[in-house]
Amino acid sequence: MCKEQSKSLHSRYNPQGEADRYINSLSLNGNIRFFVLIEPGLGYLIAPLRKKAPSAKLIALHAEKHNFHDIEGPDSQWYPELGISIRDFLENEIPDCEASEVQLLEWRPALNIYGKAYLSLMEEAVDFIKRSDANARTIKTFGYRWFKNFLKNLKLIKHILKPMPISLPFIVTGAGPSLEEQIPIIKNQKRENIFILAVSSSQMALKEAGITPDMLIATDGTSWAALHLFEYLRGSSSCPLAASLSAALPSQCENLPLLPICDQSLWQTIVLKELGFPFISLPQRGTVSAAALDLAFSLTNDKVFISGMDLANLDIRSHARPYSFDILFEEKERRLNPVYSQKYKRSSLLKAGGSFDIYASWFKKQLVNYPKRLYSLGDNNPLFDSLRIDKNEKLGTRNEKSGKNFQIINIDSGDCFSEKAIGILERSLRDSAHSSVLLEELAPIFLPTDTTPSTNALIEALYAL
Repeated sequence: MCKEQSKSLHSRYNPQGEADRYINSLSLNGNIRFFVLIEPGLGYLIAPLRKKAPSAKLIALHAEKHNFHDIEGPDSQWYPELGISIRDFLENEIPDCEASEVQLLEWRPALNIYGKAYLSLMEEAVDFIKRSDANARTIKTFGYRWFKNFLKNLKLIKHILKPMPISLPFIVTGAGPSLEEQIPIIKNQKRENIFILAVSSSQMALKEAGITPDMLIATDGTSWAALHLFEYLRGSSSCPLAASLSAALPSQCENLPLLPICDQSLWQTIVLKELGFPFISLPQRGTVSAAALDLAFSLTNDKVFISGMDLANLDIRSHARPYSFDILFEEKERRLNPVYSQKYKRSSLLKAGGSFDIYASWFKKQLVNYPKRLYSLGDNNPLFDSLRIDKNEKLGTRNEKSGKNFQIINIDSGDCFSEKAIGILERSLRDSAHSSVLLEELAPIFLPTDTTPSTNALIEALYAL
């Protein structure tokens, strides 16, 4: 940093006193676990902040790299030369928690020096806190159900698919309305030259067109999500299923080869490793389309093509037809409540809720982090326009029939895997190396109202399932 910038960032005469006065002027919530410092300059804020909040973690976001010299540094810090995105950095440093547990602290003199770079740091941090807060609240609402799904799914697993590289281009099908227009492009490909990975909600539209995917993916833990799989399981054709073990899976899935997806939480990772199950580890994204892309990139080094990823309504259509939830509208149809009106209301609620906009915003920022082998078939969301290919292009040119062979491991269904999982978690909770992280992950699920959860209370809750 040049001398002029250093003078502008901090007082020329008593920079530490300046920082002390600023920190002492703040009224800080006693529940704050993480402080995110927006360009704190040379770090004079650190010492007084540690004194005021000794148990909190201090995380600095810098517009450029600084040398702290003899000044105490934060617990962790990001700067552009680090080589990872701010979002990924914060995800590694801060677990999902409510917004009240994270505090942003600005060092406003830095705004005059760094301008847009400073504002970009602030925007990224605010977006992260919003997502973290939403995830934390979702876990509190659905976490208990997801955990029970995990135990239930351990009981139904009979055939595990071992993750292995697939030397073919992938087509990842979402369930957006544009999938209907892109299906002819998919049908025009030689099936032995491509691998179709379909999100479970897109399978009915593919089935109607006579397309059997090479693999389905399901991640939703809510009970109604199982509707996407019921119709598929009624058919004579089948394919492997990649599924989060917290997903809502019908019991009939026990006959399908299953590729378990671990959500990268410590508790799931420990259980699956000790059970000896092959699995693939993917971050929680909040949308199955993003999980499908993560899975595709992890299974192939070839090109990945997206289809049906509108992230928006098309008039009143929110998904490609036919769609698994159509039966719900049909069952409620009355003379004064026609299907058309129901879909209009649903479309309006989706627009008002803004979930599509949230996903689109996330994908827009994520695109720079995806490998440079992502392409778009036809009209997906406009943010993918730069990735479009010619609709007549052949997506795969190699004839590698062996590329779709999988290694399937048969599991002894007599083993009580769910009971073993509880025992594994109990031992891990009593192990000081894992106890604090596991308590942080599981307490919001089992002891959501307990402000000071204990290991023993959590173990009792686990065995009370």
